[in-house]
Amino acid sequence: MEADAGINRTVLTEFVLLGLVDSEELQPVVFVLFLFAYMFTIGGNLSILAAILVEPKLHTPMYFFLGNLSVLDVGCITVTVPPMLDRLLSHTRTISYDACLTQLFFFHFLAGNDCFLLTVMAYDRFLAICRPLTYSTRMSQEVQRALVSVSWTCAFINALIHTIALSTLNFCGPNVVNHFYCDLPQLFQISCSSTQVNELVLFVAASILAGTPVVLIITSYTHVAAAVLRIRSVEGRKKAFSTCGSHLTVVCLFYGTGIFNYMRLGSIDASDKDKGVGVFNTVINPMLNPLIYSLRNPDVQAALWRVLVGRKSLS
Repeated sequence: MEADAGINRTVLTEFVLLGLVDSEELQPVVFVLFLFAYMFTIGGNLSILAAILVEPKLHTPMYFFLGNLSVLDVGCITVTVPPMLDRLLSHTRTISYDACLTQLFFFHFLAGNDCFLLTVMAYDRFLAICRPLTYSTRMSQEVQRALVSVSWTCAFINALIHTIALSTLNFCGPNVVNHFYCDLPQLFQISCSSTQVNELVLFVAASILAGTPVVLIITSYTHVAAAVLRIRSVEGRKKAFSTCGSHLTVVCLFYGTGIFNYMRLGSIDASDKDKGVGVFNTVINPMLNPLIYSLRNPDVQAALWRVLVGRKSLS
């Protein structure tokens, strides 16, 4: 710890992350479970990505966005879980100030990108089902790339704003963070400076990143549901609802945990509930996404099978 009173700068050089469990006996169990979850998530998402790349049937806008979502899921779990596993393996709980800010930046960059991308995927389903005659022109490759580029750019700006705002705070007292990765609500609680501006920035950003996409997604799927119910073919309705149901499941899991975590900044003490939400955000959601999309989608299942057995598509 550096002594530098009177200057508005960080005086702590590291934080102590308490992790998920206090018991030494449970730490090996946590290590094995999270290592398995990490390997399963990486394998599942990379398999989805490989299937999309090699299967011509999946060269469509919906799967282009799904491939981007898989990349984000791989990044999100990689930012948080391997450092935690390393601390468990080395029996240390410290993380440097710079590493903490770096982890926070990339986590919010990837999670923020998820917000925008899920909205883009809802818009894609709206065009495909409600505007089928103009779908190919409205969702051309140029439009797809532009939507993804805007998503990445907006997420980058959001993460950069939070990181810069956090870097202006002083951390001169307790350096113990009751979490297993660096995140804004827990760091606010140990700051020696006033966090009112930071909390306002987070509240506004969370409202925009959560509120606006949720409204757009609900609006899109309201039109989609009305259009699907007008389809006379039972098989057609079933296929449309299956595709949309997968996306809606991911949306509910992602936004449900995110809203709980970032829209209740009045909580003074970090709790185990925050850790549970963190596990959902960083581990469960990325791990479930490949299962949700592959188990409910015969095209993805067939493509995955061909990737695994090494056979090419006949179409």
